[in-house]
Amino acid sequence: MSTVNVIKEQIKSLFEAAPDIHVSVKMSHPKISVDDTPARIVGVYPNIFRIEEQDDGYPRYHSVKYTEVLTGQVKIREIED
Repeated sequence: MSTVNVIKEQIKSLFEAAPDIHVSVKMSHPKISVDDTPARIVGVYPNIFRIEEQDDGYPRYHSVKYTEVLTGQVKIREIED
């Protein structure tokens, strides 16, 4: 099983069992900078997953590719532990 598929399975397991996570995102396009913020996985799809975070009190939704977790642009504390 490839590394991306392992990450995909871990995120799918989190979505089904405990969708509340802590996420750090550092991306320049689109510009997103979130540091260890509580978030919720709201959808898991074949190539992406969606998260909802409320860093500033308003819900914001982000679509994240599984490869972005692999490259370190997106870090999920519950997967790293």
